[in-house]
Amino acid sequence: MSKHSHGNTAGGTEEVKKSPQETGEIVTESPAPEAPEANAVASETGQPGWEQKCAELEAKLADLNDQYLRKAADFENFRKRMNREKLELTEFANQNLLLDLLPVIDDFERAIKSAETSQDFASFYEGITMIEKQLTGQLESKWGLKRFESEGEPFDPNRHEALQVEKAAGITDSIVKEDYLKGYLLKDRVLRFAKVKVLMPAENQPPC
Repeated sequence: MSKHSHGNTAGGTEEVKKSPQETGEIVTESPAPEAPEANAVASETGQPGWEQKCAELEAKLADLNDQYLRKAADFENFRKRMNREKLELTEFANQNLLLDLLPVIDDFERAIKSAETSQDFASFYEGITMIEKQLTGQLESKWGLKRFESEGEPFDPNRHEALQVEKAAGITDSIVKEDYLKGYLLKDRVLRFAKVKVLMPAENQPPC
């Protein structure tokens, strides 16, 4: 028996395998099996893969961008329309007032033509007076423009502008003596101050 044999088996001798270190053989490890591709896994599980998800996100982004552009265009059109309407409102704000003044202008023209032919000053004066009353009455009733009288009233710096001042005896408060130019109210707010002459108490008046 050879001294390299290690015992008997039922059918003969048993061969002893030697390790690679003992035989000097070079052994390379088998690479680990690669993970299946994401799309392959996705197809097996029935879920969409990353390429499909990217395509869906891109489509959604394009849709949102389209909606944004439409909204921006709508807003710009709305802004332009509002600016145009605002400009028109400013330019034609007095349209109704001017329409009310046209009949008064017509009356003035008729009065002037009548005066040219008749040379009747009394009739002309009467016609002009009627037109003035018609105009002021319409402006007050429809537009809230009211003319106020100042002569004989106490001087009020919130309503009157003193163009001339005169001292007078026998008075204790400043009084409007004369209206140089009538004052007007627009719905209880002073639209134009009355230009007036004012009487003021004289200095060193004797006590009453």
